[in-house]
Formats: sequence, C-alpha cells, structure tokens
Amino acid sequence: MTHLTRRQFGGPFAGMVLLGTQAQRLFGASASTNAIDRTLREGIERRKIPCVAAMVASSDRILYSGAFGKRDSASGIDVRPDSIFAIASMTKALTSVAAMQLVERGKLKLDEPAAKYLPELGQIQVLEGFDPAGKPVLRPAMKPITLRHLLTHTSGFAYPTWSEEMFKYTQTAPIPPGAVAPLVPLVFEPGTRWQYGYSTDWTGRLVEAASGLTLEQYFDRNILQPLGMNDTGFSVPAEKFDRLVSRYQRQPDGSLRETPRTLPPKPRAFNGGGGLSSTAPDYIRFMQMILRYGRSGIRDEILTAKSVEMMSVNQIGGLGAGRLKTFLPNTSSDVDLHPGVVDKWGLGFLINTVGYPGGRSAGSLAWAGVYNTFYWIDPPRGICGVIMMQFLPFVDKEAVGLLGDFERAVYANL
Repeated sequence: MTHLTRRQFGGPFAGMVLLGTQAQRLFGASASTNAIDRTLREGIERRKIPCVAAMVASSDRILYSGAFGKRDSASGIDVRPDSIFAIASMTKALTSVAAMQLVERGKLKLDEPAAKYLPELGQIQVLEGFDPAGKPVLRPAMKPITLRHLLTHTSGFAYPTWSEEMFKYTQTAPIPPGAVAPLVPLVFEPGTRWQYGYSTDWTGRLVEAASGLTLEQYFDRNILQPLGMNDTGFSVPAEKFDRLVSRYQRQPDGSLRETPRTLPPKPRAFNGGGGLSSTAPDYIRFMQMILRYGRSGIRDEILTAKSVEMMSVNQIGGLGAGRLKTFLPNTSSDVDLHPGVVDKWGLGFLINTVGYPGGRSAGSLAWAGVYNTFYWIDPPRGICGVIMMQFLPFVDKEAVGLLGDFERAVYANL
C-alpha cells in the first residue's frame, strides 16, 4: 500500500495515508456496521424520513453500505444501496472535474475570458439595483468572467433561491422552468464575492463548447465509463425505473407530501449544475478517485494529482463560502452547515477550515444536492462518505440531523 508524504503533496492531502487493509480491520467488525445501521434505521423512524441510502469507503474498498426505508409509499418495496436518487448539485463536482480535464489538455485555461468560447458572456451585465418603479438597473461588467470564477462561485452568477437581488430580478424577468445556464445579470463584479449560483451550469456549457461534445457524451467518455459509474446519467433508463425513489415536499404542517414516481423525460439540454441521477455506490467511485489523486485504478488516470490538489485547496482568498440565506423556503432552508466557522471553496468543492466535532477533518471536501443528498471526502483520514435522501426543502433540519448522526457514527466506529 502506497504512503504519500508531505514532501509529495501539500494542502489537505499533506501526510495522507491510504487506509486500505487497516481501514478494513478497524471498520469491518459487525459491531461497527451494526452501530451505523442502527443510527440510520432509528434515525429515519424518529425523524420521519421516508428512506436513506449511505456508504463509506477508503480509497480502495467499501467500509460501510446501508439502505433503510421504502422506495415509495404505495409499493412497500425496500430502498436498496443501489437505489437511484436525483443528486442535483452533486453534479457540480463532476462538471468541475470535466473542466479541469480540459485545462490539463490545453483546451481551456483557468484565467482566460470564458467569452472566448461562449461569446454571450462577453456581453454580460451587472445588476446594480432597482429603480423606484422596480425596474432592474443594469451596467456592463468591467471584468471578464473566467473559468476560475465559475469553478469558485465568484463569477457573480446567483441562484434566486439564495440571492435577494436575483430573486427580485426573476420577479420581473422569470426564468423558464428547466432552463440550463440562463443568461441572467451578475449580482456583483466577477471575483469580488462568493455566491452560489449558475456558475457551474455555465461551466458545463463551457465544457461542451471546448470539447465539441454534449455534456452527456463528455461525462460518459471521460468520467462515468472510466470509473464504472453505470447508474449515473442525465436520464433514467426505463429498465432502471424500478430503482428510482420517490421525491417528497415538506408541508406547512410538517408532513411530507409524496410526488408520484414517474419516469423523468429525457432532457433537451444537459445541466452541469444539477442534472444527474445517481446511486451511493456510483458516487463513492467518484470520491475514491479524488482520494487516489485522480486515478480510477492502478493505471487509469482521470485527473493529474496536481489538478486534484488545485481543486482541494482554498481558491477564494479571504472570502468565505457555504452560508446562504433562503428566499424560497419551500426549496431550501437557510444554509449554514458549519456554524461559527468561515469555510472556503476550491475549484469545485466546499472546504471546511476546522474539523467537525466527532466528524470530518479540517481540509475535507464536500457539497450536496438540493433534495438532501450529501457527501464529504476526508483526505487526512483517507475516507469518503455519502448519504442520500430525497425531499425538499434543502437542509431541512431533520435531513441535517440525520447527516450529522451518520457522520458521527462513522467516525466513532473507525
């Protein structure tokens, strides 16, 4: 088993040891897995969450796998570890990897204007406010948007869910449902703030323009097939429909209303910011690649170690990341997954600067999907974890509660 030292890598990967057989020995005892099973089983019962699937892995083996609850309320069919969930913004990590692959191949540069490939971005405007009649006040952007801005969410693009300015703007100029990378104004000058938004949606468009492929084709050829992520895609094949779980929406009385299961239509465009469905085992394969510094196995390379390192260290300087105030409470609650701490953003990942009590190490990488799917990659400990639920609003207190319970159970049993 290879040991990687501080002389080889810096940042959050400094001194990382691949756990391998040691992790299996420490984690493999039935008492440990039973404790995590109990945490999830009792957690969804107590918190009234319809279902959950979760996995933990080292760089080279699965350490835990579990699934509890029902696929839907009508059938009574048990959810499985390989049940299919809409992973929404967990798509962003794959899009970021795709962009970094193209940087490695010389087809994109981090700091050149993205308008070189997407001319419409050269005409982008900044929303300065609203006049007394409520009409948007716009001006041309002074700085060009770059791939680095897009990967770090410092471009100025914002989702209306978590931006008061964009929320107000969309009241006057609604965004069509299902729109991919809409050409909306920026809410600040590129590079001056961190704000979660359409940045990775535009990164997906940039990948398509630079590669000459659709994002679906690019993912399949360069990420999904090499990693064996056979259940991940922008559409769910009819033969896999039986594994797709129901979605739910929290109601004013606290109950969850189920959306009847239907086979999602094939998209007309591919959203790099949130279009994928996947499974816990598939996403674990992706995270294991990050733990292996970009390798899908012994020989196959998805990314270079240098690219993984760049993705995994602070790229936003003194700015903070990860906190979001909601303006659409049915879609998301306020987001503050690490209260009292200023976290950072790399080229695709949220980076916690302080370890979680009883959980992930400082320097871990993470993000989530709006239907309450969450993941983290902990390079100092050499493990990664994913937990998938399927209901709104995002960061619902019960979902965050189960995430925390699961994470603490994982680390308590390592």
